[in-house]
Amino acid sequence: MTSSDMNSNLNRLRSMALGSSSNQSDQQQPRASQETLNASLKLRRTPNEEHEPDHYEDLQLDFNPSLFRSLERFLPENLLSSTRIEKARAMSDLLLRYSPESERIRVQKHREYKQNILSSYQRLHEELYTLDPVSFFVPSFLDAVSNTSEENFKSIIVRAAPGIYTFDMFKPQFCQMLIAEVENMEKWFHYSKSSMMRPTTINKFGVVLDDFGLDGMLQKLLGDFISPISQVLFPEACGTGLDSHHGYAIEYGKYRDTDLGFHVDDSEVTLNVCLGNQFSGGELYFRGVRCDDHVNSEIKENYDYSQVPGQAVLHHGHHRHGARAITAGRLVNLVMWCRSSTFREAKSYQKDFSSWCGGCKLEKHNRQQVAIKATVEMLKKRGADKTHVEH
Repeated sequence: MTSSDMNSNLNRLRSMALGSSSNQSDQQQPRASQETLNASLKLRRTPNEEHEPDHYEDLQLDFNPSLFRSLERFLPENLLSSTRIEKARAMSDLLLRYSPESERIRVQKHREYKQNILSSYQRLHEELYTLDPVSFFVPSFLDAVSNTSEENFKSIIVRAAPGIYTFDMFKPQFCQMLIAEVENMEKWFHYSKSSMMRPTTINKFGVVLDDFGLDGMLQKLLGDFISPISQVLFPEACGTGLDSHHGYAIEYGKYRDTDLGFHVDDSEVTLNVCLGNQFSGGELYFRGVRCDDHVNSEIKENYDYSQVPGQAVLHHGHHRHGARAITAGRLVNLVMWCRSSTFREAKSYQKDFSSWCGGCKLEKHNRQQVAIKATVEMLKKRGADKTHVEH
């Protein structure tokens, strides 16, 4: 779900659910009591700003967990004291009821798709599904993140170019296991004769890891490790933290995607880790950070990066980039789009992104230069007029 979808759903609920009722059921979650559900049928007209919402990232939900956190403050007081599961079920009922029919159909299809995978897929490496920092991370990364200080983070991070940071992250054993798990996922799809949902609209190959049950592990990776680092490196995009993700693996090589076209990500921050295999080519190229209005503007920044197995690249989601063609071998990457509901809500009210967008920054500079020039001309004219009067 995009930020515009999320805001649209929330606004629709605020206006439509006041005084309305909902009685849809969700068999995947415990049902709240009838009294609790009845209490949840009317949203507050104004949010309870003092209430601290629960986190929903670890639950299997049909909507963005960030939407639940935003909506929770509008729940009536007697529902706020309910369990997290009961609140999530009540909010899911509301969201499904007031979503457009096309969205309800999409949600239902994806729910059935994921349930089919989780009920049939046999995991190859069970240890991948629970985050074990000692087994996953190289010692340098683990040492740096054990004490969440800016100095520790920067001790392992290389600023390769403005807004692009690299650091060693995963052990070779973890990379090999994840590649093997991805291969196992693809084999399952092949033999089950099921169609696979691809990670993005521009990927013809690759696997959405969240659909196979790795969403909990990736969410913990986001919350415990990537979000604290990103708050230091990208305060303009995630100063209050990252709270949701879209995680997937992509493959490049013969009979797979050979390259990745020029684009920006649907994220505030993107984590891209090369998992390896023998390959040549496949360099990432970056061409500057731009907001939606300037995404197709002139290219002035140029940076190319040769991928290294186990090494992570962390960059702004709106940093224009792509991947060059693989010339030999096979390349597998773990990609996680990291999102901030707070940033997305604030972004909808902003017009100037000069703190991070190169296009906005240039326009702001040009406006300042015009203003300075006009001020200088005005002062000159005043001086000339004063001299003329005195004579």
